[in-house]
Amino acid sequence: MADEALLAGLRVLARVEARALAADLGGIRAVVVATADGFDLASALCSEAEARRVSALASSIAAIGEVVSAETGLGRSTGITVNTETGFIHVLQVRRADALLVINVVAGPDAVLAQVVLRAARAAQRLVQA
Repeated sequence: MADEALLAGLRVLARVEARALAADLGGIRAVVVATADGFDLASALCSEAEARRVSALASSIAAIGEVVSAETGLGRSTGITVNTETGFIHVLQVRRADALLVINVVAGPDAVLAQVVLRAARAAQRLVQA
């Protein structure tokens, strides 16, 4: 991901997808698209500081998912959902040919998990196909 033109293009696309995902669903508190190593590319509904924090945590969660899926023999991890007392966090890996990205959706209790999973998967497809 050292290529600056690639990074700039990914930032624009990630910003579009993050904002669209946040606008399309109710109950979303934050959407962050980040690199697999924890650097945020774009976010919606949160501050820059929160986006950096979510990016770093989500990259660790995605890495744990990789280890767990490998150890259990279930194939490659595609995402993880963390359920909490007042909502959930959905972390979805996006495997592009040139970069590994992570979509992070932080949702409140009124968000519908299935809708978030489906909408995040569509955003991931667009990020892969671009």
